[in-house]
Amino acid sequence: MTAPIDIISSALKDIGALAAGETPDPAAAQDAFTMMLRMIDQWSNEQMMVFYKTEIVYTLTSGQTQYTIGPGGQIGSVFTGSISNNVLTVTAITSGAIATGMTLSGTGITAGTKIVSFLTGAGGNVNEVGTYQLNLSQNVASTTINAYYQRPLSVNSCFVRVNTNSNGVPIINGGLDYPVAVLNVEDYESIGLKTLSGPWPKALYYQPTETLGNIFVWPNPSQGEMHIFVDTLFSKYTTINDTMLLPEGFESCLEWCLAERLMPQYGKASPTQIQMVNAFAAQSKSTIKRTNMKPVQSARFPDSLLMSRARDAGFILTGGFFR
Repeated sequence: MTAPIDIISSALKDIGALAAGETPDPAAAQDAFTMMLRMIDQWSNEQMMVFYKTEIVYTLTSGQTQYTIGPGGQIGSVFTGSISNNVLTVTAITSGAIATGMTLSGTGITAGTKIVSFLTGAGGNVNEVGTYQLNLSQNVASTTINAYYQRPLSVNSCFVRVNTNSNGVPIINGGLDYPVAVLNVEDYESIGLKTLSGPWPKALYYQPTETLGNIFVWPNPSQGEMHIFVDTLFSKYTTINDTMLLPEGFESCLEWCLAERLMPQYGKASPTQIQMVNAFAAQSKSTIKRTNMKPVQSARFPDSLLMSRARDAGFILTGGFFR
């Protein structure tokens, strides 16, 4: 584990602004910290820099087609837990699911408290009981906690889980997952009857408004549990001494990319140093992007376009789509 001040000190040494053993003065450190936050914020828009996909889980409300997401939005989770220093212990979940980046609220919880990593808890809504690391240290006795997802920049993919029944009786832990198409604004606008009722959604449109995003589903659902996959936004650190939890390769990438951005402010780097810093920054980013790169998803087609496909109970395996 490291802190922003460690990254900043190394970056300034890389460009010759600091000598070995020296530390940046407070003003220089704060300027570099601001630059680093802007750079990290930009990385949230670079899909191949994102190392973790958040699964957003929420239960659909019959007759409701629009939901808000973000701190204070309608989509989130409610669970019972306690906090000791910077460790959250979840003992039971009431609704929703747990994910990193969630903002917590409840009696005695410090404003701005977020989940930054999994410890013994696995997140989601199945194996969520356990411990999680928080960004702020505090002590809170067992209480009901509300957790809210980050406002996503976009939606990558999603599916809906529908209940299954036997002779009209719901099967415990029974459910089938059907793919849900993610529409752009033009495709969503072209839907003629947006209030059409259906058993569960077949399409979703996401509107990334500020400060809460809006999720629209179609057709109007009567049941279902939505599972939406989005890119996790990078943490926004509050001080230069915050603990940074990053995967392999990111500390080096932060150091060299920050050095590259700080060079114009100091002007002390020689042509050889400039070439070296630029090369290391490009190499560190390309290494991460190569790791995060995923193959192109195969296409799905409605059954009606596949004339040779048998018309039988196999529909339950795909929900009317074929991949």
